[in-house]
Amino acid sequence: MPIERQAKFPIGQVVRHRLYPFRGVIFDVDPEFSNTEEWYQAIPNHLRPRKDQPFYHLLAENEQSTYVAYVSEQNLLPDETGKPVNHPQVAELFGELAGGCYRRRPGLGH
Repeated sequence: MPIERQAKFPIGQVVRHRLYPFRGVIFDVDPEFSNTEEWYQAIPNHLRPRKDQPFYHLLAENEQSTYVAYVSEQNLLPDETGKPVNHPQVAELFGELAGGCYRRRPGLGH
């Protein structure tokens, strides 16, 4: 019987990648890997995360652009800058940023 993992980070939390220079706000969580095998195999073997952990959907940003990212729990850390995420979709899903976490807009939860 598979073990149900509890997600470490909640929806709305601002996080940063452990290895790469980007940050973002979590807008959805998969309890374990739920992307394509092609996507998974495109990750270099020495960096490939385990599939049996939560994976997070982020509205992400780096210095050049904004995008949607899919990141394993092992590769995320809390973002401690206190700065907002400048992704254009943040305002559609979230309201105020307080203490490193955005509040979800009413009526948008699962």
